[in-house]
Amino acid sequence: MLNVIEIVLPVFLVIGLGYTIRRMGLVGGNFFSEVNKLVYYVCLPLLLIYKIAGADFSTSFNFRLVIATSAGVACCFAISYLYGKWRSFPAPVHGSFCQGSFRGNLAYIGLAIVFNAYGDIGLTRAGILLGFLVPVLNFFAIFALLLPQQQQQASFREIIKQLISNPLILASLAGLLWSFFKLPMPIILDRTLNIATGMTLPLALISIGGSFSLANLKGDIGKAALATAMKLLFLPLITCVLMILLNVSGLDFAIGLLMAGAPTAVATYIMACQMGADGDLAGTIVMMATSFSAVSYSILLLCLNSYGM
Repeated sequence: MLNVIEIVLPVFLVIGLGYTIRRMGLVGGNFFSEVNKLVYYVCLPLLLIYKIAGADFSTSFNFRLVIATSAGVACCFAISYLYGKWRSFPAPVHGSFCQGSFRGNLAYIGLAIVFNAYGDIGLTRAGILLGFLVPVLNFFAIFALLLPQQQQQASFREIIKQLISNPLILASLAGLLWSFFKLPMPIILDRTLNIATGMTLPLALISIGGSFSLANLKGDIGKAALATAMKLLFLPLITCVLMILLNVSGLDFAIGLLMAGAPTAVATYIMACQMGADGDLAGTIVMMATSFSAVSYSILLLCLNSYGM
């Protein structure tokens, strides 16, 4: 239990630091939105390129892990979408509920938890997995928001636009190609990236804490709670089953489970507002999932520790 606390608590204490900084008014109102842009467009892409490019692709890439985690996302999307359709949710509510049920904050919180638990080796493998999961998550996120509004033709245009412009996808692709072709990393570039990428995870967690506000709890609490339960409990469970069926084990199994257990991504709120979905519900899901993920992550890590992972 102490080992689990040492992994989970530091991550959420840094998130709490961001919240405290905002509450004390130490920075301007736009600070955290600017930090979020810096992390998303600069810091995280550099981190992914650095960690993936330096990895041995043949030993760090697990095709069965990619299939299992991607299939878990697809299953959660299908179930949440069909449930919303069965319950006749209004289109804006339906889209936000569905997206919040499967789209995890892999880059900010998922990577931080894996790094705390398994160090650089875990971070590298999680980064490679992230490179494949980001396009999958974007694909289903766009469908989740547009299908309830019956805009299938527009969805394909949005998907292509999102895929070719997403900095995390482009950075992961660059890192994967670098690793696959075993290109050398110049010493100057290696040391530069080593310094620059050190700020990525702390800034990411601080920006999450800075954007956390109980005032965002405006949406339907019942639907938000159900979406949160699907994201934090059902998705890790179904991913676990799929990994067992595909014989994924050891460190890769642990990484797949922790990445599946990441709370709902802040990007779900941004996309919901931009694409005509229920922004209040999306914001409520993000807040609830982030808060309860401290407990769910503790449970997942206890389970992994009990099996010696």
